[in-house]
Amino acid sequence: MFMRIDHIGIACNDLEEKIALFSGLFELTVVAREVNEEQGVKEAMLHIADGEGGGSYIQLLEPLDADSPVGKFLARRGEGVHHVAFGVPDVAGAMEQIGAKGVRLLDKHPRHGSMGSSIAFLHPKDVGGMLTELVQAARP
Repeated sequence: MFMRIDHIGIACNDLEEKIALFSGLFELTVVAREVNEEQGVKEAMLHIADGEGGGSYIQLLEPLDADSPVGKFLARRGEGVHHVAFGVPDVAGAMEQIGAKGVRLLDKHPRHGSMGSSIAFLHPKDVGGMLTELVQAARP
């Protein structure tokens, strides 16, 4: 089912500061930036590597406001790893397969994700306490 780790999402208070940190320390390149109003974040995707089924990235997330999910996360836990995202060939199929095993889905249908992908989230309490995202990369 999982093809790769698509990205690690990191919540931060200052997107520009964290871009400078990760690009300077690890020589990562920003390949995409966007504002996702639906999720309440400004984000940057920093490329790590390419592999079968797509690339791997660090996703830096700055909340648009304190009431967004990432804003609430920062208030509770501070900056750090917010979620792990796994690449799948078919996000709707993966949702159906995982949901059939009793895992609660936070999304009823796939929705828009970074770089034109389709995404869905799994309930952290059903996945060992880790917010988990399923990502179907955009077709080239």
